[in-house]
Amino acid sequence: MRKRNLLGVVVVAGLAVILAACSSQQSSSSKDQVMKVGTSANIGSANSLKYSDTGSVEAIQNVFEGLYRFNQKGQPVKALAKSVSVNKDKTVYTYTLQHGKWSNGQDVKASDFVYAWQQLGNPKTASPNSQRLDPFKNGYAVRNGKKPVSDLGIKALGKYKLQITLASPITYLPEILTGAPFMPINEAYAKKVGNKYGIDSAHLVSNGPYVLKKWHGTNDTWEYVKNNQYWDKKDVKQNKIDVQVVKSVATGANLFETKKLDYTQLSNEYVSRYQNKSGFHVSKSPSIGYMGFNTKRKVTGNRHARLALALAFDKKALTKQVMKDGSTPLNGIVPANFAYNTKTGTDFRKYSGSLVPYNVKKAQAEWKTAKKQLGIKKANIQLLAADTPEAKQVVEYLQAEYQKNLPGLNVTIHQVPLKQRLQMTSVYNFDFVYGTWAPDYADPINFIGDGGAYHLNTDYKNKTYLKDMANARGKYATEPVKRFAALKDAEKQLVQRDAFTAPVFQGSNAYLLNSKIKGLAVSPYGTTLFYRDVQFK
Repeated sequence: MRKRNLLGVVVVAGLAVILAACSSQQSSSSKDQVMKVGTSANIGSANSLKYSDTGSVEAIQNVFEGLYRFNQKGQPVKALAKSVSVNKDKTVYTYTLQHGKWSNGQDVKASDFVYAWQQLGNPKTASPNSQRLDPFKNGYAVRNGKKPVSDLGIKALGKYKLQITLASPITYLPEILTGAPFMPINEAYAKKVGNKYGIDSAHLVSNGPYVLKKWHGTNDTWEYVKNNQYWDKKDVKQNKIDVQVVKSVATGANLFETKKLDYTQLSNEYVSRYQNKSGFHVSKSPSIGYMGFNTKRKVTGNRHARLALALAFDKKALTKQVMKDGSTPLNGIVPANFAYNTKTGTDFRKYSGSLVPYNVKKAQAEWKTAKKQLGIKKANIQLLAADTPEAKQVVEYLQAEYQKNLPGLNVTIHQVPLKQRLQMTSVYNFDFVYGTWAPDYADPINFIGDGGAYHLNTDYKNKTYLKDMANARGKYATEPVKRFAALKDAEKQLVQRDAFTAPVFQGSNAYLLNSKIKGLAVSPYGTTLFYRDVQFK
């Protein structure tokens, strides 16, 4: 009897040990779970000087860290900046940096920021984001080759001391500095690998919470692996994020339902299908769909032809009947409910008005003028786009509208992988192009001075626009009413007078997320995901 009791105690004790071990294994397994993400966007480049697409932005902002980052509430907070002091005029910011490390173990130095920014502004780099330096002292002159890069308003005062000088005071500097172009670059490494820097994960060292792995430059899958050299690695809970490009929304939704994805984006009928189900999220986004024009081509080089293309399609039908994802028509390049006058509280889109609404009669009149000026009765032009499901919907709709509303115009569609689309636009191998773009900070100038428009900084010579932009950045920088007036006129020149770029819609962000995942941050300016604080609960 005593032996039987003893045996029972042993069995129970043994079972307790086994259960405890299983519990420990389950806990460890849960902690080490891999988040699986579905995305529609490839990575175009991991080089913060060369990117011009949202897929690259997400990669760069998860593997690099600048002075600021966005928290889970969409607010800019200090990141590699440990502390900051500002002069009385609010034009000079002096930062003390955290003692960060690059993924190869080298120290992240203030001079790495200086090198990155100077290369961003160097005309030889031909960065599509060089205009982002305009708020900084001599930024405009440097990127236009009128001053040497050494005159740019950034310098290292020591190994961990960085000073930034603005051209004029601005209220949104932290938002600007969260952006991908302002990440540091390991100068020694970048010079060593030369033109190969950032073309794939094998030619990249980074300083952020994750390192990029298994990206070969063109493939549709990659990994973000926890960076053990990251200065704040104790706060990074997730060891790995697996990402795969999902070309079909239906495929993404199916993979989510079968628990093969923890995150996927939605569109069209899938919004109504999932809106009452667990894991569904939707938010209004300041991201836009837009068209860019090659002004060096015969047809799209004509202002009246561009205006016709900007006016000849029904945006309401596109968003309500085709996209059906919460997107709304957009008749200016700056989206609604995004940027407000700090003095009057007025939303810029409401203030600037409806610049290019759907108007078939006006579009046809512009097209008639264009044909007369060009000496043609018919024209064939090609619409370039990435090979995503969303792009396919939009460009096929545009094609049908143009051929219905603009007599004599034939539009062909050319869809290619994103990286190829970016390369084609950079070398002017297109007539007009459809793309999407998300801002980096909440100010109209981000759209009016960039907005995804290809070759805006080199090819758009409208003197009124240039004067307006210079005044908005300098003379009226601290006078919000006059500044908004200048930006309103600049947008009018860009969109309504010259149609250098044409708005299509303002987007929304609908997605499915595993309810066990906490800490995923979504950019307040688009769909970019930040994985730094992700963990399974």
